[in-house]
Amino acid sequence: MFNNNKAKGDKQTMLPTSTINIIGSGTSIQGDIVCEGDIRIDGQVNGLVSTKAKIVVGPEGDITGDLVCESADILGKVTGIIKVQELLFLKGNALVKGDVYTAHFEMEPTAKFNGRCYMDEQAPDNQKHGKSVLQETE
Repeated sequence: MFNNNKAKGDKQTMLPTSTINIIGSGTSIQGDIVCEGDIRIDGQVNGLVSTKAKIVVGPEGDITGDLVCESADILGKVTGIIKVQELLFLKGNALVKGDVYTAHFEMEPTAKFNGRCYMDEQAPDNQKHGKSVLQETE
């Protein structure tokens, strides 16, 4: 199954790598997630989720915290600030509670969005160091 054959003197071992990270259904994470590749969240995350690639929040995904990424497809629930460099797409029964900063925004008729949408380069002053101020106002 695994090929561990190494030539004599070979100092480097190649391990399989993946650019897709998956938080499966039934998984709960308390804390920040920072990665380089795509990430799909079907479980629960309480904290910041940040990547230089794409975030997909599945229909069962539930995030309480901020999202920072290049693009995002949301089918589940997100409560927090969302910063997307390119396209933010709310699909299916998505529920977003919080402000959105994006270049492009698309939303299906069945999705719900409660917050403000900013489609310019500059963020307002009510944001502190990339952390959500949503909890402070509740």
